[in-house]
Amino acid sequence: MKTRNTLLAQAKKVSATGVMALCIGAGAFMTPLVSQAQNYASTQRQPIDSVVAVVNDNVIMRSELNGRMAQIEQQAQAQGGSLPPRATLEAQVLERMVMDEVQLQLARRANLTIDDTELNRQLRTIAESNNMTLEQFADAVESDGMTLADVREDIRREMLMRQVQQRQISQRISVSDRDVQRVLDQQGSQNGDQSFVEEIRARHILVELNPTRSEDQARARAQEARQRLQQGADFASVAREFSDDSGSALNGGELGWVRPGQTVPAFEEAMQSLGANQISEPVRSQFGYHVIEVEERRRQNVTEESRREQIRQAIFQRRANEELQTWQQEIRSEAFVDIRL
Repeated sequence: MKTRNTLLAQAKKVSATGVMALCIGAGAFMTPLVSQAQNYASTQRQPIDSVVAVVNDNVIMRSELNGRMAQIEQQAQAQGGSLPPRATLEAQVLERMVMDEVQLQLARRANLTIDDTELNRQLRTIAESNNMTLEQFADAVESDGMTLADVREDIRREMLMRQVQQRQISQRISVSDRDVQRVLDQQGSQNGDQSFVEEIRARHILVELNPTRSEDQARARAQEARQRLQQGADFASVAREFSDDSGSALNGGELGWVRPGQTVPAFEEAMQSLGANQISEPVRSQFGYHVIEVEERRRQNVTEESRREQIRQAIFQRRANEELQTWQQEIRSEAFVDIRL
């Protein structure tokens, strides 16, 4: 089996705290980082190239799109997954590449950077999530025809996109003391014990709706992912193949410990209804369809001050999830995009 498939089958959110604000559906326009790594040597051998999209003052070339398509098709073939017709898939992949480019342009205009120390830390996190040392990870990607330099550049790009997302979204959200008190009052009446909060460790797969994927297609794809899990497939590998939430897909769908109010209502309601190791039916939220698994539950003793801060963060994260989708639509509509498929 190809090393890329081994990585995908084995392989943390890019930031367990900073990105959690955006992780439920936030990264739906991106594919997993490892599977995005470009084989530039291959694409440069294309005898004829052409522009498939103009995005403001930059272009996306046919060779880039073909390279991304080849990776997705290889991954699906290796894992036995099904893909939509090529023309439909091509449109979906190109739209994701357009969204990546729009956000990277915003990052460049804001002079955002990722230094090598931060990048190396993230590489180490990815390697560890694949049960590898950094040296083993480098050997693995190179044995699969990629280079560590290419993988590093893809990770740097995604970290830049996360950085611009967080900067933009944080400016659009505020949480008042009254908001925090309202949640405290609700939890107090439900739990009867102000010093304890129930946390759930969960993971999920998100199938988004987009211009080239209808409601029925998204639901069917989520159901297909669930059936794989019911048949005994590894959750992490299914998440990397199916999930449009790149932040959690990179870590096999893991969301870590989630507290009340931290996820959107539909997601939280479904999650609360599940027992340990139970997998949900596809759950519809504003981001698409989720397949959720609860891994375990625990009760955490918290002080009043820390509890208020945790609730404030949970409210912020939930609102960020909702605001991100609006922001993405806005920057897409404001950009000059000429699709030339």
